[in-house]
Amino acid sequence: MKAARYYGPGKIVVEDIPEPTAERSQIKIKVAWNGICGTDLHCFLMRFPKSPTPSNPNEISGETLPVTIGHEFSGTIVALGEDVDVERYRVGDAVVVEPVFSCLKSSCEYCTAGTHNLCPLVNCIGIGGFGGGLAEYIAVNQSQVHLLPANVSLEVGAMIEPLAVAWYAVKRSKYVSGCRTLVVGAGPIGLLTLAAIKAIDPSGTVFVSEPAALRRTLATKQRATMVINPLEDDVWARISESTSGKGVDIVFDAAGVQASMDVGLKCLRPRGSLIVVASWETPPKVDMNTVLIKELVITATNTYSGIHPELLDAVAAGKFHHLDELITKKILLKDVVEEGIKTLLSEKGSQVKVLVSPAS
Repeated sequence: MKAARYYGPGKIVVEDIPEPTAERSQIKIKVAWNGICGTDLHCFLMRFPKSPTPSNPNEISGETLPVTIGHEFSGTIVALGEDVDVERYRVGDAVVVEPVFSCLKSSCEYCTAGTHNLCPLVNCIGIGGFGGGLAEYIAVNQSQVHLLPANVSLEVGAMIEPLAVAWYAVKRSKYVSGCRTLVVGAGPIGLLTLAAIKAIDPSGTVFVSEPAALRRTLATKQRATMVINPLEDDVWARISESTSGKGVDIVFDAAGVQASMDVGLKCLRPRGSLIVVASWETPPKVDMNTVLIKELVITATNTYSGIHPELLDAVAAGKFHHLDELITKKILLKDVVEEGIKTLLSEKGSQVKVLVSPAS
């Protein structure tokens, strides 16, 4: 079968590899769509800390480079291992995969507590091994496979993984109805964070700061209360005017740049919280005097843990709107580097979610 194989920074090759089989507790999936993630871009530009190397295998998968990449994917079941629950899963079912994996050892306090995303060895299918969504087929442990609701397309299904990141961040923020929030950065995670807030609280006040015109338009479609171009407007001035000078209760930093940290802290009310959802290439400088004076809380979220069933129920119930409009480009596997990764890197802001079809 064809698969996109990651050899290291700057080198992803679509090549032929053996087609997987479903082992005892595994489900074999024909991949329909795989979304390109910001992590894939980081891996292409530089060595990602969670990637194995040609000589150092991943501690859990045992794989060295090259590995098949892609972790945001949907597909249909084509085969079941002999120990798979046939009352739950059937050939032909549409599914999505929860790609995070951890050590699952009884000695690991995080895995035993159900917070496997905090396991010291936590990794992800499509990064640390075990196949990936940028391939025609993949075999995955049944515990990581979730049925896609009948009223949800496979295209939207490929966005469930990043939507889970956003849903988890909103849940961890202790958001309650009536909170005023600011989302800084309307890339895929920022827009999905906005969508998650509106799914939980349709009348909630959500400000969005984003310089790219397309992404501001999509934020408006996702029911943002106010969308601000930080290149033209003073974000704090606009928010201050709208909140009688009080600021917001929660900021979600989905940009991961110094300016996003600065404006986030400035816009928070006293005892507000800033949630870091973005990955940072360069660690930020934090104005600790502002944190001290306002008694602010700065925290972060790492992927997710145990929230896929609840999220899929919310998607099935129609609590999200226009998710399909966040898909701005669809390409074939053979074009994943030139039309996918390089386009996202060179035309930042002109795309949101690029989906790849691995079909022959």
